[in-house]
Amino acid sequence: MLRHRSRDVIVDLCQGRPGRARRRRCAVAGSGGMSTLAEHIERYLQLRRAVGFKLVGEGQLLAEFLKFAEQAGESTVRTEVALAWARLPAGASRNYLSRRLRAVRSFARYLHALDPACEVPSIELLRASKYRPAPYLYSQEEIVALMAAACDLDPPLRAATMETIIGLLACTGLRIGEALRLDREDIDHSSGLLTVRDSKFGKSREVLLHPSTVRALASYAEIRDRLCPHPKTRSLFITTRGTRPAHPTIYQPFRALLNQAGITDVTSQRRVRPHDLRHSFAVNTLLGWYRDGGDVGSVTGFV
Repeated sequence: MLRHRSRDVIVDLCQGRPGRARRRRCAVAGSGGMSTLAEHIERYLQLRRAVGFKLVGEGQLLAEFLKFAEQAGESTVRTEVALAWARLPAGASRNYLSRRLRAVRSFARYLHALDPACEVPSIELLRASKYRPAPYLYSQEEIVALMAAACDLDPPLRAATMETIIGLLACTGLRIGEALRLDREDIDHSSGLLTVRDSKFGKSREVLLHPSTVRALASYAEIRDRLCPHPKTRSLFITTRGTRPAHPTIYQPFRALLNQAGITDVTSQRRVRPHDLRHSFAVNTLLGWYRDGGDVGSVTGFV
């Protein structure tokens, strides 16, 4: 009977009826006791991060799963609940659904050692495709069109932030996460150096900037400080609220900018991404070195 009611809760949540799900949850979970699932997730993330894993995306996914599981009246991981949550996004790719389930599965393997009632979902339930789409290579004209479309955004601070981030990714090959984590002190305008701290595998590096890139970043700083004189963070890039941009801050408007610039996805499985600017930079740099006989100084700056 308990399992049957819990299944009803899952159906309510998947069909967008959280109020009804909460009422059912009372019948499932009762009024006493507090779930320790949140504490287990927090300890799991702390443990893995302590040994070097960043788990930024996984942390966000587990927070979403926790909310779903608690609404379903669950205090541990069950395969049925994990699978229902993983399949929630309508129209999501096969690989993304598999990634959602893998995030819960990794946590469940940890939790099972502490809670024998925890179920570890099989990875075979949502298998990822082994096909890795080829990156989209932007032309110089497309990058210019993207930045021009960003200039038309409103308000002006949002426009300046999007334009500068796109330009920086295109002329340095930075990952989007690296750009969003930059602080103001990470730029040395006098020497034209950008310090990328604690990136992939916990490594840091210095990136040599073209003079045009230094000027563009200085111009953005002037606009940023004028439009938001009292930000809440030392972040190089800020939102209109004065906070550090998050991935959705970039990805959501980026899709609209692609349409405005006339850039379309190659196929439904091969979508154009901000990360493809990194691949485009690498290819264009290698081609530039080849044409110029290996002259490192030929690296392009802001378009």
